[in-house]
Amino acid sequence: MYLPIKRVWFQNLMFDITEEVFEPSEDSFLFAENLDVPQGGNVLDLGTGCGILGILAAQKAKHVLAVDINPYAICCAKQNAALNHVLGNMSFLRSDLLTALTDVLFDLILFNAPYLPSEQHEIETWFGRAWAGGVTGRDVIDRFIPNVTAHLKPSGRVLLLQSSLTGLDLTIQKFRDYGLSAVVTAESKLPFFESIHLIEASF
Repeated sequence: MYLPIKRVWFQNLMFDITEEVFEPSEDSFLFAENLDVPQGGNVLDLGTGCGILGILAAQKAKHVLAVDINPYAICCAKQNAALNHVLGNMSFLRSDLLTALTDVLFDLILFNAPYLPSEQHEIETWFGRAWAGGVTGRDVIDRFIPNVTAHLKPSGRVLLLQSSLTGLDLTIQKFRDYGLSAVVTAESKLPFFESIHLIEASF
């Protein structure tokens, strides 16, 4: 059990943020405000962090699998699922992206990706891994896209959030290269000529 260092509210839900777990910010809230979850579906929340997206999804989904490479995040998300009374239809897995998953297929895959350009030393902390995407900002996104179709049902969708600093058009093209159509469904302007974009991809 980890003690919370901060409590964050979204709608009528509360999330305790514990040690070494990245706090939800503008990108998390843009994603959450535009989250469209199929009733009774099977959902993957990749990079779950404190669990905000997975817990919101669990209110409608049949089952949500929350995945993170950060062991502190897994514990934090599990605590928040219990706090918000959805623990019964969620499970939790520590994994580097999709590597620990087998042949399970999802109706919806959520990923608020680490998308900002960064130095190598920034990727070496749990906090850094939540946002740092390598020199170009694309390291994690470019590892994710080639493998996502193997875990998506024929009628399934991917929701991926990233920054304009990280090559929005390139992400859309990479989805197309792997057989998925992709469009921007929501965006928000940030200071210093940056915007964040929610991309939906499907077969």
